[in-house]
Amino acid sequence: MTTSEGDQGEGAGAQGTPAGDGATRPEERLEQAVRAAEKALIEFEIAVETFRVEVENFSRLHEQKLGPMYARLEELEARILEIRAARSDDPEDRRKADEARARLMPIPGVEELMNGWMDGDGLFPEATAMLTDQPVRPPQRVRPSEEARKLFRELARKAHPDLAQEEKERVRREEFITRVNAAYARGSADELRELAEEWAAGPELKRVPSPAEELYARLEWLSERKELLTVLARNLEESAIGSMLRLAPDDPDGLLEDIAAQLRAQVAEREAQLAALQD
Repeated sequence: MTTSEGDQGEGAGAQGTPAGDGATRPEERLEQAVRAAEKALIEFEIAVETFRVEVENFSRLHEQKLGPMYARLEELEARILEIRAARSDDPEDRRKADEARARLMPIPGVEELMNGWMDGDGLFPEATAMLTDQPVRPPQRVRPSEEARKLFRELARKAHPDLAQEEKERVRREEFITRVNAAYARGSADELRELAEEWAAGPELKRVPSPAEELYARLEWLSERKELLTVLARNLEESAIGSMLRLAPDDPDGLLEDIAAQLRAQVAEREAQLAALQD
């Protein structure tokens, strides 16, 4: 190497960026990872909560609209089995008939459980009317409106407790999100709009960077929370109502009508069988 070449090399080195300048600190990278994990978890929670509310509302509507039909089918089946047992005098036939009748025996407090559709003595007139396609009290909405869904997502993203850096702020957010969830479960866009205004006018605490050890602990907590939500989501999806809802997520009313049509056909078939046995 000549002297001039050495000088040129030193000059080129002087123009480079000193080692370490401009590099992202490990704490900053960890903080970015925590923030990204928090956002991902919040979005996941929103999706799970949205589906939970849909499953809950669909379950309520399913019971309200189709419950009387299932009850009628069970009653017809019990009567058919009883007639067959009386004619055959077979102990096995009698056992099946007794079991079918036992399932229909009045249960104390059933009126509360069935949301006003039946009491300990049987179906109410409105429930009976459902079997004959007569007009009845309209059921609750299957799902909140699109506006309510949008407001819920926005509030969940802004006010989620996982975004708190202080315990006092976490408590405030948890109490607020509980009210948001309740309003969303009722499908009340008016309540959600009021809550959005309330949150916008409320205090906002400045976010303080956490030490590296707290960030690691935070990531561990987020991971555990994600696992719990994954189990909850899987249970919802694999439940009977969740599976039904996934068949027609955009038209749950249509799905219920299809099931109702099938049940009406089964009721008619059992009624024909019972009439033939009684002749």
